[in-house]
Amino acid sequence: MANEKWPVYGEITGPIVMIGFGSIGRGSLPLLERHFKFDKSRMVIIDPSEKNRKLADERGITFIKSAITKDNYKEALTPLLTNGGGQGFCVNLSVDTGSVDIMRLTRKLGALYVDTVIEPWLGFYFDTEANNASRTNYALRESLLAEKRKHPGGPTAVSTCGANPGMVSWFVKQALVNLARELGLDFKTPAQHDRDGWAKLMKKAGVEGIHIAERDTQRTKKPKPLNVFWNTWSVEGFVSEGLQPAELGWGTHEKWMPKNAKKHKKGSGAAIYLEQPGANTRVRTWVPTLGAQYGFLVTHNEAISISDFFTVRDKHGEVTYRPTCHYAYHPCNDAVLSLHEMFGAAGKAQPEQHVLGEDELVDGSDELGVLLYGHKKNAYWYGSQLTLEEARKLAPYQNATGLQVSSAVLAGMVWALENPEAGIVETDEMDFDRCLEVQKAYLGPVKGYYTDWTPLDGRPGLFKEDIDEKDPWQFRNILVR
Repeated sequence: MANEKWPVYGEITGPIVMIGFGSIGRGSLPLLERHFKFDKSRMVIIDPSEKNRKLADERGITFIKSAITKDNYKEALTPLLTNGGGQGFCVNLSVDTGSVDIMRLTRKLGALYVDTVIEPWLGFYFDTEANNASRTNYALRESLLAEKRKHPGGPTAVSTCGANPGMVSWFVKQALVNLARELGLDFKTPAQHDRDGWAKLMKKAGVEGIHIAERDTQRTKKPKPLNVFWNTWSVEGFVSEGLQPAELGWGTHEKWMPKNAKKHKKGSGAAIYLEQPGANTRVRTWVPTLGAQYGFLVTHNEAISISDFFTVRDKHGEVTYRPTCHYAYHPCNDAVLSLHEMFGAAGKAQPEQHVLGEDELVDGSDELGVLLYGHKKNAYWYGSQLTLEEARKLAPYQNATGLQVSSAVLAGMVWALENPEAGIVETDEMDFDRCLEVQKAYLGPVKGYYTDWTPLDGRPGLFKEDIDEKDPWQFRNILVR
């Protein structure tokens, strides 16, 4: 599918192993074909479902019907990633696959690696004997950071490089640069690894917090039937993260904490969690097209990594500044209804789960961006406003949500090829401008918007509320209680 319209970013000289071939894997495959030189006879796709196998068979790509598990991953992946010489590339787009373990193996084999989430092995999300602290993304991220400290450098492994987490970390940096210019600050854009420089710039700009503010308005041709979970991306992934505790990076400006909030005893200390599921926790937020909205405080890795990345410490290591950060997600209406049904049935997911394909949707968009708030210009949203119609034109097998993810996977792979010895990296540490340069061709309009809205706006005033009227951007005002 490579042609003059699409740039070829480099050559993958070894085998490509794609783990998982659901909606994101299916959408990522055409992008790999467009933008990389590689030998299709040395590409392998592994998935326990053959639902999308036809796409691999049509291209002469080997398809293995199997699940990658904690017991078989070394035996299954080692011969595939070392077959025929060159540098292999592992593209992990599956659920229930231990990302840190697979990443460790691929790096030992000299292969590059990318994933969209720090995924645990099967059973983690629904372990009734585990406490909530151990089921958090904070805990999963700490396992990644421990691996990074233990084995620095070496072959590049890009962690959590989807739309969010992933792309939104690049949006945060671009939004901060835009805001700093608008505020007339005297600054120089920090280097990619200059965490202290970026954190001090965020503090200088007066940003109190960041919402990953998203609204999915894609609509289906037919109504959702009962007892079925519909979503525009992985249902398994959404249910899993939605039943984890709500998590957020916890800023230094916060004066109040929910009664069911808990701090972590070890690690960076950048986040807290609530003793309630994220997909049943609502927050107030804002997006450009529809304005004020409710979102779900679903846990995501970026809520923790962004707050951690932009932390300022004094010479004694004490935190002097940190922004609050969390996801504020309004999925498509069918997914909202599906969640309502699921939680109404005591949290038991529907027996049938379905990802809505581009042919089942009639219109709508996925407006996904970052809302930097609390500064002198109040709030600034920057992000992608990709419509279903444009996604269909840009690439096959895509809805608007999927293309934002698969194009981020592409950008992460390009960056890994161009920086093959960077070790384990989080997307916050990557060249945001280079990654967005690769990805923007697939994001529709990427724009910034200022707003005067605050979480104090639009309340009916008929009921007494426990809010802070003097400090609008307190989490106390954002959380719907």
